[in-house]
Formats: sequence, C-alpha cells, structure tokens
Amino acid sequence: MKLARTIRLDESDENVFDHPAGVGEWAISGGFEFANWTEDDLKGKQRQAFANGWLSLESGGRATFVAVADILDTEYNALVDQLAHRFVAEFGAPSVEVARPVALEELEHMRHMCEDQVDNTLLMVSRTLEEVGVHEAYRYSAPHDAELEAFAVHGSVD
Repeated sequence: MKLARTIRLDESDENVFDHPAGVGEWAISGGFEFANWTEDDLKGKQRQAFANGWLSLESGGRATFVAVADILDTEYNALVDQLAHRFVAEFGAPSVEVARPVALEELEHMRHMCEDQVDNTLLMVSRTLEEVGVHEAYRYSAPHDAELEAFAVHGSVD
C-alpha cells in the first residue's frame, strides 16, 4: 500500500507556513480545513497553507511537497484512528465512531492518488476558492536522476 510523506527540498516551508510539518510525516490533502473559508480568511501564511499546503497527520503542520512511499497496513489503520480523534478534538465531530468513516475516506483519497505512482514521486496540490467550496488540483513529478532519499526521510530510525 502507498501513501505520501512530507519532504523538504529547501527551508522555504519554515518561512511560508505558520506551522510547518516535520520531514517524513504522513500526509493527506487536508482541504477539509478550508471548507468554510472566505476570501477574507486568505491572508498571509494562511493563504499559503490554503494555496498549496499538504496536511501532516502527525503534527498537523503543512508542507509544500510530499513523496510517495510504502506504508504498512498497521500504520495506515493507526492514521485513520488518529485523524478520527483529530476530527473530534479540533473540528467538533460528535464521536470517534462517527468521525472514523470520514477519516478513512480522507486517507483512501490520498491512497488512491499514490497507489499507481512509483516511490519518491513528488506530489503538489493547488487550491482555489470557488462559489461552491474549495477546488483542489494535483500535480505529479516522477523521480528522475536523483533519489529523493537524499532529501526525504522515509520510515523510522528506530
């Protein structure tokens, strides 16, 4: 199974996001955070998070780039539970049981984007605010000459 981990090609995320994601954190689009936003909300670093930030599932930070990587079933299931708990704690879901199917849907969306990509394929997201909500577009960049391991941390050092 595949999902995506945050990476940094440079230090720009430290400057453009209020809360930058750490390197190597599992990530999803996280566009749901912007569901009720208006143009008035799109100021400064919040605009950057909205425009092209992936959401880290571990820290809740944002990253400009993610890279496709293998994920174990146990890790994936733990991320679903973690996101369901976040929906309760931060977004007002009535219970983890109610939030879990929505969390699963968010992770499945990301998994489907990654499943046919080779490891280390870069993904980028861009969002626009539309009359009926948020529109997301995705771009892929296949790895070429250099291995992304030079930049990205995949897995645990334990």
